[in-house]
Amino acid sequence: MTSVNEKRSLPFFGVGKVLPYMKKYRKTLLIMILCGLMSTGVDLLIPQFQRYSLNHFIGGATLDTLPWFILIYVIAISMTGIMNYISCSYAMRTEVCVNRDLRNAAFSHLQTLSFSYFNQNSVGYIHARVISDTSRIGSLVSWSLMDSVWHLSYLVGAVVVMLAVNARLALMVMAILPLIVILFSFFQARLIKVNREVRELNSRITSDFNEGITGAKTIKTLVIENKMAKDFVNDTGAMRKKSVRVSHLRGMFSATLNVASSLALAIVLWQGGYIAENEVGTFSMFMNYAQGMMEPVRWLIDAISDLITTQVNIERFSRLMETQSDVTDTPQVLEKYGDSFNPKRENWEEIQGDIEFRNVDFMYPDGDEYVLENFSLKIPFGSNIAIVGETGAGKSTLVNLVCRFFEPTKGQVLIDGRDARERSQLWLHSAIGYVLQTPHLFSGTIRENLLYGNPNATEEEIWRALKLVSAEEVVNKMEKGLDSDVGEGGDMLSTGEKQLISFARAILADPRILVLDEATASVDTLTEQKIQSAIETIIKGRTSLVIAHRLSTVKNADLILVVRDGKIIEQGKHTELLKARGHYYSLYTRQYEEEATSSLFANA
Repeated sequence: MTSVNEKRSLPFFGVGKVLPYMKKYRKTLLIMILCGLMSTGVDLLIPQFQRYSLNHFIGGATLDTLPWFILIYVIAISMTGIMNYISCSYAMRTEVCVNRDLRNAAFSHLQTLSFSYFNQNSVGYIHARVISDTSRIGSLVSWSLMDSVWHLSYLVGAVVVMLAVNARLALMVMAILPLIVILFSFFQARLIKVNREVRELNSRITSDFNEGITGAKTIKTLVIENKMAKDFVNDTGAMRKKSVRVSHLRGMFSATLNVASSLALAIVLWQGGYIAENEVGTFSMFMNYAQGMMEPVRWLIDAISDLITTQVNIERFSRLMETQSDVTDTPQVLEKYGDSFNPKRENWEEIQGDIEFRNVDFMYPDGDEYVLENFSLKIPFGSNIAIVGETGAGKSTLVNLVCRFFEPTKGQVLIDGRDARERSQLWLHSAIGYVLQTPHLFSGTIRENLLYGNPNATEEEIWRALKLVSAEEVVNKMEKGLDSDVGEGGDMLSTGEKQLISFARAILADPRILVLDEATASVDTLTEQKIQSAIETIIKGRTSLVIAHRLSTVKNADLILVVRDGKIIEQGKHTELLKARGHYYSLYTRQYEEEATSSLFANA
């Protein structure tokens, strides 16, 4: 897994990183900008109206043009309202659309990342980037852009008019700008640093909140509500302290720049009085421009602070989007087979199901030692391979390599005689049925979950798969049958029922390679018997890899691989391994004694 530097800073507040997401809304943004400029143009005319009215109607004591003046003034005010409405509407539309695009892009990119990314980053960490960071960025490219058009165009327009009226006074006001630049440079680095810390704390709080919900049952059974609450309070307390620190820095920045802007206004009031000696209307116009400039200056202060804050969001989002998966397809493979979102199924060869490990060395991306070294093994199509070992022994390593969840450090994994990397990941995954130890069902109905295995499955095929794993009883007892809701994560079903449904889903896909990752470890004895009976039928005509905890379920396997401390230490058939009286023999006899003891007490 490769990613960009965690602490790198992006030029121009990182705005360049989000420009690609704005290109498709060029017309919308252009209309928004043009309407904003027209609105600002009218705002710049208002002081001219006042100048004219003071000089002509009061100073000149004539009302001959008053009707035309009123008509033009009303038209100008109405035009401002219309332009502001259009600008706001398009800004809102841009914000919503860019938010959608950013989140879609982030979510789609997450689907391409390998397992190691999700192992190394918490749900809260990822959630904050997809939801919170994108929201801030969407606001930046819409409302902040619109505000910048309004305020900066007014500021520039007012300066131009003031220079035309009194260049000396205008230059005196502009002399404050170098001071603002120095203050900005002083505060920028400090604000960025603290805002990074705030965003990381926000990710941690999101993670705490997520664990508090998803782990509610575990929290209650362990009676650790108090500990979880204290941890959450500690994190929110740290968030409060850092947020207060940000507020103090922003307050100091804002107050200091306000002093500078107030100094500019003081200069105008001091020197501007000389203008009033000649023309009251011109002095009034100059004062309106000078006062009107203060709002853009204040906005500029806040905008710079917001840009500094949002730069952290852009950094985090960019870091996610620039993270590369440990498992990727070559351009040549993508050209022929397509990717996960645009598959070229017409070029996909049919998978037979032969698997071969050829001189494979493997080390996990976050590991420091090899778990496989010069490992070779041929698994002909139709073979039933069992992988056994104690909890935490590393039984999933071979399966992870077969499924291309990880790539070999050295050597090759061949599917049907060709290196798996010569074809696309989706091509391989489409031929694999995977049943996890902890089953996961998606929110929705039983039918919808089953159709994930085969979207084109008929009603008859669905019921055939259910009956094959004895899951039809689960469906029949539900009020709405196949259309019954399973709840979030399948929480409305028991673990055994979820396992049966997930088993049927895998079978519905009719995979050439079937992976059972301790599929019976979390179910009751009766459900295990149902699944075990189904397995014997299902594995026929398929290559099956069975990760097993209960050794009694793999006695008939064609080959048993015994894993210890992440390495394969024994391999052979059940009877061969028992005769060798090695580690497998110890595991088997220990389990046999435990099961016999449990049975004895159960019948006592």
